[in-house]
Amino acid sequence: VQLQASGGGLVQAGGSLRLSCAASKRTSSNNAMGWFRQAPGKEREFVAAISWNGGSTIYADSVKGRFTINRDRTRNTVNLQMNSLKPEDTAIYYCAHARSSGVVSRANGYAYWGQGTQVTVSS
Repeated sequence: VQLQASGGGLVQAGGSLRLSCAASKRTSSNNAMGWFRQAPGKEREFVAAISWNGGSTIYADSVKGRFTINRDRTRNTVNLQMNSLKPEDTAIYYCAHARSSGVVSRANGYAYWGQGTQVTVSS
């Protein structure tokens, strides 16, 4: 399983970014997918997750109402639309492939991780 995250960059507070994660062709699309982030000096934290068929999503309280996760199973991609960005959203964002089909927020619920993409929000 290989996961390739992209779409990070530098944006001003209040702006938007869209992250994408492409899974290799052999990656099962019957598993949930998620996004995590890690800011400098902090532990990795959960951001959002989506079930295998997109029917269920969960979000960290800190991003609810601002971030939206979706997936395209035919293309084996998962996206994270981030609006109203804040400086505290600055982090490296990682996509991950879950061990199961249902949404999960614990990091140990994910078996495979992408390399991460940097998001920097300036004030």
